[in-house]
Amino acid sequence: MYAIAILGNSTILFIVKTEPSLHGPMYYFLCMLAVTDLVLSTSILPKMLSIFWFYSREINFSACLTQMYFILSFSVIESGILVAMAFDRYVAICDPLRHSTTLTNPVVAKIGLALVLRGIMLILPHPFLARSWPYCRTNIIPHTYCEHIAVVKLACANIRISSYYSLSVAFLVIGMDVFFIAVSYTQIIRAIFNLPTKDARLKTFGTCGSHLCVILATYIPHLFSALMQRFGHNVALHFHVLMANMNLLVPPILNPIIYGVRTQQIRDKLLQPFNHKGT
Repeated sequence: MYAIAILGNSTILFIVKTEPSLHGPMYYFLCMLAVTDLVLSTSILPKMLSIFWFYSREINFSACLTQMYFILSFSVIESGILVAMAFDRYVAICDPLRHSTTLTNPVVAKIGLALVLRGIMLILPHPFLARSWPYCRTNIIPHTYCEHIAVVKLACANIRISSYYSLSVAFLVIGMDVFFIAVSYTQIIRAIFNLPTKDARLKTFGTCGSHLCVILATYIPHLFSALMQRFGHNVALHFHVLMANMNLLVPPILNPIIYGVRTQQIRDKLLQPFNHKGT
């Protein structure tokens, strides 16, 4: 899974960099998504593999907090990128004449910077709060990575501040992002139904297909994992751990595959060496 995530996302970055026709807002956001997926998978998988292969089941507390911070902050950044991609699709379909003047390179760069700053600032209190608690119980967490609540639950103190802040950020980020994506696609669907022919509707909707698949691949595992943590008290622990891992590992693997299969320009570039061999 790690090899697929690294190879897939690196391939997306390479193709977009080397193909001038892909130098546009949609593909810049796709590159941001690929970088985010690379950081997320690299934050988790090397340590996980060392647990399975070398039984290296210990991690320094500072390293644990660093891993926690990278996982949470880049998850927030990834969610924001999906909103930016929805906005790009909205402008491209609902106001195509202004797309090139609205989403210029400087504007895309500013959006990317704003998303990174949002992820950095919102998650920054998490490791500081976690470090501030006194730890006098067991130092074992039932996870393959430093999951936030699993770590702070080890503290022998009232951790309501950490818990409430974490919940507030989750609701604020996921709630707002899903709301903005829903608003964008409501407008997009209205614009598509106003098109005169069925072929035009299908072709226009097809340009959103990849993004919709990526949204589902990102939010469905996250929702399932959150529901498991909240209501799955009778579910076996190993299943909880598996779902927590899938929540973070599935999107970095599926995102490049989805865009590679569904985006014609990327697919053509990928198949170009084989086409040359065939001729």
